[in-house]
Amino acid sequence: MVSICNIPENVHNNLSAKVSNFIIDFKWRIPNSVEDAFPNLRQLAQQITLASDHTEDVLLWKHCNSGVLSLKEAFLFKNGPVQNLTWTKAIWGLDIPPSKSLLIWRLMHKKVPTDENLNSRGCSFPSMCSTCKSFTESSMHLFFECSFALKMWSWLASIINVQVTSIDDIWPIINRNWSPQCKVVVQACIINIIIVIWFVRNQARFQGKIVHWRSAINMVITSASISGNHTKQTSRINMLEFSIMKACRVNIKPPKAPIIREVMWSPPITSWIKINTYGAYVKNPIRASAGGIFRDEHCACLGCFAQFLGVGDALFAELSAAMSAIELAVSKGFFNVWMECDSQLVLQALR
Repeated sequence: MVSICNIPENVHNNLSAKVSNFIIDFKWRIPNSVEDAFPNLRQLAQQITLASDHTEDVLLWKHCNSGVLSLKEAFLFKNGPVQNLTWTKAIWGLDIPPSKSLLIWRLMHKKVPTDENLNSRGCSFPSMCSTCKSFTESSMHLFFECSFALKMWSWLASIINVQVTSIDDIWPIINRNWSPQCKVVVQACIINIIIVIWFVRNQARFQGKIVHWRSAINMVITSASISGNHTKQTSRINMLEFSIMKACRVNIKPPKAPIIREVMWSPPITSWIKINTYGAYVKNPIRASAGGIFRDEHCACLGCFAQFLGVGDALFAELSAAMSAIELAVSKGFFNVWMECDSQLVLQALR
């Protein structure tokens, strides 16, 4: 404030007044002498919104809506906005070893030490693809255009009916509407194809060993089988998914069967009326309804009701159904009443 008002430095030590001295009844009260000395002070003060009650001043972090400086907010402020990479969830998962997902991460960030990337970092040397020995080695050629890689992707296309020609084709395939278990198998196949291609390249370049493409496919199937058989995810009945998992030697895990409970309904004793009530509601949008049915000792239906309750929860619906049933029973002259509902809270409320 002293710099805005151009207050000389030699009088700074004499400034003992506080801001609260110029606020009376939640309004600015600047003395005329001070306003004459600093004409722009009132204009600056009016830009500040005063509190309407007596609350303590707190420090607010203006870079978030809550105003609270948390460790997360400090980290985001220091490091800036985080990249929204949609492909990351497709490679990292509990069913894929992180060591294998790491190579895909490096490939996406152009960190795989192919001849192309090494040359871009100043390592100049003649380049040749170690698997086909016909073209210079680049990430695109090694993993997607080489004759060896084409055979690997053609095998995958034969079981999933989708052709892969570049790294961008991978993510729509993984994110298709597969069942959970089949998605793990497809994800494992794609990741392990890239892993095996890189393994075969290193074997040829550094060990002088040539791996046949059929052996490489068996390596992919073995890894995909381990991921698919050890996952806790379940599958569904689908011929395409069935053929994919059988090609990868994966045992299908059906979803858990629903729990079936046997419920027996017993008629009331002679001259009594049995009422069964039920209340239901949905969350979005919140709506509730209730209903009930009256039967005699011969199981004959004496009447029923259903009503829309509007906004309400499960207890409100169940309790409304019970209360409406009692009111209808009284209006019909049913005084020997046996009422059933599936809510313990309603039973406690009536007691």
